[in-house]
Amino acid sequence: MLLNSTVTGVVLMNVVAVLLVVGRAMVFRTRLYRPMLLNVALSVAPVLVLAAGLLVLAVLLAAGAPVGLVGTLAVVVLLGWLLLLPNAGYLITELNLSHRREGDGVPEWYDVLLVLTLAMSGVLNTLVNVFLVQLLYVALRFDDVAGLRSTEVRAVVAAVLVLVALGVYLGRALRLNSWDALHPGRLARALVAHLRAPGAIAGAVGFTVLGAVFFGLMYLVVVGPLVAGVVELGSRS
Repeated sequence: MLLNSTVTGVVLMNVVAVLLVVGRAMVFRTRLYRPMLLNVALSVAPVLVLAAGLLVLAVLLAAGAPVGLVGTLAVVVLLGWLLLLPNAGYLITELNLSHRREGDGVPEWYDVLLVLTLAMSGVLNTLVNVFLVQLLYVALRFDDVAGLRSTEVRAVVAAVLVLVALGVYLGRALRLNSWDALHPGRLARALVAHLRAPGAIAGAVGFTVLGAVFFGLMYLVVVGPLVAGVVELGSRS
């Protein structure tokens, strides 16, 4: 029941975010801010990639595909998922209200609620993704769901959240995208050039640490009860 409520809430948060973006243009007769819609789509992309990847892996396993092929594909799916995941958390950067233009005629209260909804949809998308992969990791690594509370799993979750925060920073500060990873040389040169600027390293570390703490606290609030519910349910069976 709790899981169903969480999933429903996350889906509705994304729907309301899209409706507010579209409604802004329709109600206040101003331009449609398409980058927000693109960012919402990119925010949802990781869970879609994960679901599609798991479906393909399940089909291959059922068909008796070689273990090496399945394992290689699983690594590719997880790497693709991890590269896309910061796109979900990236929505928190919409809180700067940079989309507002003088003469839009949009009340500030509307835009505040709009960016808050966008940011929360991104945070919730991030947490749901992490929880799903956490469940998958435990299913492959442990004998029962009690592994959800193990130190190992918590360390994996913490590492993922740190990478998400770092990815959000790279996306905002360097304007990098997930697909820039396809050009590692260019990405490395851009990163080195950026970090050479005075204060850049401190800024990158500061944002990454504080961002990871923020996502971690949200994880405790949102995913914590889900983990407790799954473990309790497992202990009864």
